[in-house]
Amino acid sequence: MTNLQIRVGLDLFEKNWPKKLKGSRVGLLVHPASVNKNLEHAVPPFFKSNKFKLKALFGPQHGILGETQDNMIEWEGFRDTKTGLPVFSLYGHSRKPEPSMLQDIDVLAIDMQDIGSRYYTFIWTMELCMQACMEMNKSVIILDRPNPINGHLTEGPVLDMAFASFVGQRPLPVRHGMTIGEIGNYLRNEFYPSLDFHVIPMQGWNRKNWFDETGLPWVLPSPNMPSPESAIVYPGMCLFEGTNLSEGRGTTRPFEIFGAPFIEPDKLTTHLLRFKLPGLIFRPVYFQPTFQKHTGKLCGGAQIHIINRERLKPFKTGVAIIKSIHYLYPEHFAWKQPPYEYETEKMPIDILAGTDRLRKDIEKGEKLDKMEEWWQEECSQFNKQYRKKYLIYK
Repeated sequence: MTNLQIRVGLDLFEKNWPKKLKGSRVGLLVHPASVNKNLEHAVPPFFKSNKFKLKALFGPQHGILGETQDNMIEWEGFRDTKTGLPVFSLYGHSRKPEPSMLQDIDVLAIDMQDIGSRYYTFIWTMELCMQACMEMNKSVIILDRPNPINGHLTEGPVLDMAFASFVGQRPLPVRHGMTIGEIGNYLRNEFYPSLDFHVIPMQGWNRKNWFDETGLPWVLPSPNMPSPESAIVYPGMCLFEGTNLSEGRGTTRPFEIFGAPFIEPDKLTTHLLRFKLPGLIFRPVYFQPTFQKHTGKLCGGAQIHIINRERLKPFKTGVAIIKSIHYLYPEHFAWKQPPYEYETEKMPIDILAGTDRLRKDIEKGEKLDKMEEWWQEECSQFNKQYRKKYLIYK
């Protein structure tokens, strides 16, 4: 069932632009998925608008054009040939806008498709923009977009600030169940109360909507997020970035396919059956990554096939897989060592999980259901204390 009535913030910005910011000088933070319902990118309508003057463009990790394929590849700014505007990189020598980048604007508009997981760095680029704009007395406007894995299911640990990094800068569950505008609401009210902050909400989006129910076209927000299915499993499968296991980068189904050269697929999938994980089937596979971990090597593993996405627990699934491989292949499995995403000391798995408790529980063989109890308790507390205050949609 599709709902063709949904309109994102970009479809509504002319109508709902704050009156007090009319005539302002604007910077625009975008990426490839910053498109309207007709697949037109945000830059042309912003450039043509008579509500304000577009003065600069900004891009996050993977670039304004999605040109950097892999993680942790920096890019530098340039001048846009179509508009003549400067394009500033927020994933190069700086991840926070520098004063010189903001000096010629009054407002920073942000239009980025998030995918519903705390690790995905676009929300933290947004936060660093909010921080810089508050410091320089600039306004921020978020053009809201759907959470593609719905806005009512949450899962996973809440970040402990001792493990803050660019894959998690503030307390938030791994699967947060919020839109980028709602996260902006939370960040502004809890951490940047003096910031002049606005959200241009969507029309017609319901918290229970999955992306394929919105009627909107899917555009890759980053090169390894090819489909809504990739986003659904990502809250658990991104944890593989903290291990020596392939998370399927270098295949056509990243995060759905996983494995390593030392894994025997049938042995692993048989072991995984004991967890009785809901909403999925593991299919044994072999694959050969074309880049990233284990490039060119034959890997054994599995593909996750989603059969009931409402019942699926992606974070628990990712943990169950890592637990299984840690148990079955103790002489081969390894945690990735730093550096990772600008963190040079803490373990990558710890900053991804937002705690070292997950890693320690896996190492000591803690039961999966006991682990789920503590992270769901953290998740529940966050929902009651913070999340429910900042939700925009029913």
